[in-house]
Amino acid sequence: MRDKPGGRWLFSRMVGRLAPYTGTIRATVLELEPGRAVVELKDRRGVRNHLRSIHAIALANLGELASGLAASAAMPAGVRGIPTAITIEYLHKARGTLTATGTAALPDVTEPVTADVHADIRDRDNVSVAVARVTWKLERV
Repeated sequence: MRDKPGGRWLFSRMVGRLAPYTGTIRATVLELEPGRAVVELKDRRGVRNHLRSIHAIALANLGELASGLAASAAMPAGVRGIPTAITIEYLHKARGTLTATGTAALPDVTEPVTADVHADIRDRDNVSVAVARVTWKLERV
């Protein structure tokens, strides 16, 4: 949908409808391919904290979204996954438009297995403000 007028916006809103809590940050999916997703979050009052920076949980939500899209796009047919853990390291105050890049290299799934998927969140100056790691349990259906 990225080549259609409003395609990215429409796809991003559809993701938000499928995952309502994730939709609260109103992130835009810029790129999506197997094992990689790039998601943008515009700085606005609704995602800020009392320090006038982007709230820690909004950053965690953004990291989970980018990593989840990367993992989901990398899953072969017949495999399903569910996040079982998330860790996030906050490196700098997050201000301005942020870009999260999720990367997933999933193993072959012949029996239930876990895989870690990462998301690097950067500001407009390309400074890493947070790094998220989401552990997925993968299994054949």
